[in-house]
Amino acid sequence: MKRVYLDHNATCPVDPRVRDAVAPFLEGDFGNPSSVHRFGQAVRAAVERAREQVARLLNADVDEIVFTSGGTESDNLALHGAVRALRQKAERPHVITSAIEHPAVADTAEALKDTGCDVTYLPVTREGLVTPDVLRQALRKETVLVSVMLTNNEIGVIEPVEELVPVAHDAGALFHCDAVQAVGKIPVDVRALGADLVSVSGHKFYALKGAGALYVKRDTPMECFVTGGHQEEGRRGGTENVVGIVGMGRAAELARTEFLQAAPHVAALRDKLEKGILEKIPNVQVNGSRERRVSNTLNVSFKGVDGEAVLISLDLKGVAVSTGSACSSGSVDPSPVLESLGISKEDNKASIRFSLGVGTTEEDIEYVLKVLPSVVKEIRKISMVA
Repeated sequence: MKRVYLDHNATCPVDPRVRDAVAPFLEGDFGNPSSVHRFGQAVRAAVERAREQVARLLNADVDEIVFTSGGTESDNLALHGAVRALRQKAERPHVITSAIEHPAVADTAEALKDTGCDVTYLPVTREGLVTPDVLRQALRKETVLVSVMLTNNEIGVIEPVEELVPVAHDAGALFHCDAVQAVGKIPVDVRALGADLVSVSGHKFYALKGAGALYVKRDTPMECFVTGGHQEEGRRGGTENVVGIVGMGRAAELARTEFLQAAPHVAALRDKLEKGILEKIPNVQVNGSRERRVSNTLNVSFKGVDGEAVLISLDLKGVAVSTGSACSSGSVDPSPVLESLGISKEDNKASIRFSLGVGTTEEDIEYVLKVLPSVVKEIRKISMVA
């Protein structure tokens, strides 16, 4: 059976060159990077080299990069850390985020309520965009932090972060941006974005799972909440995940020199898939903006079917897709992201996310377009009988 992987927004395969880069740190280079002897210092040098590679990809300074266990921890560190550092600014600090954030931000914002914070969730347009005017209206004198993602994980929309940051800063608030789904797909220049905090996750751009980073703009107030060690200049305790960090550094290098250059080719394949679906299958709708989205993501509702049934049927034919956020896999609840776009409950549950990668081929897309129409037709037939 042919295997086609179209779930790169959930995770990417490890690039062979990343695997080669980490191999020495699974064997001879095993020292603790905090140790002062040669074993430790050799590993410390590798960690700092990876920090330089990640900083170069983001156009940051090396001392602005904090290594974490992944995007979720980076988001937690940004939100909790900033609010703790700025708690004296207001009796009840106010945090603003969008209605379509990844659970790593949305659930963290909810947790902040238990610490005495007020939280506002910004509505989005039908295309999934946060507008500067909506943000401006939500700001208060108690607002300490605004968190809006750069690229949505389900619909691929690219938020106008460069326009939102000045609005937040004019009100005296910090700005955090979850760029987990953007790195490796579009250029992410933290200087151009202007954000104070930016989250990154290695396995979303062909590195290993378990390694991420948080960009912390110099002089940004942030309090450590993972205590127990002096690592990362006191900003995140715990022995570094050397294998993951080294792999992410190598992947950052590849993203800067290769993966970004592949975006037009990936976009062409995504457009071929979209065009084929619209031509071959009746009663479908594309969700989210078709103008402002990353090159690899397509979210489609196949009206009259259950998305989970489509996912399972495609899996049996060797095709891997998703029905939404990877962290919500197995959930029967409608996607909050699509719900925020005003999409009906029925169309919400009928949605499928296709997310391509640099290794996706034209043959892969042709195979999906060959098997998908019959899958949808069969499920619709069963639904009508039921």
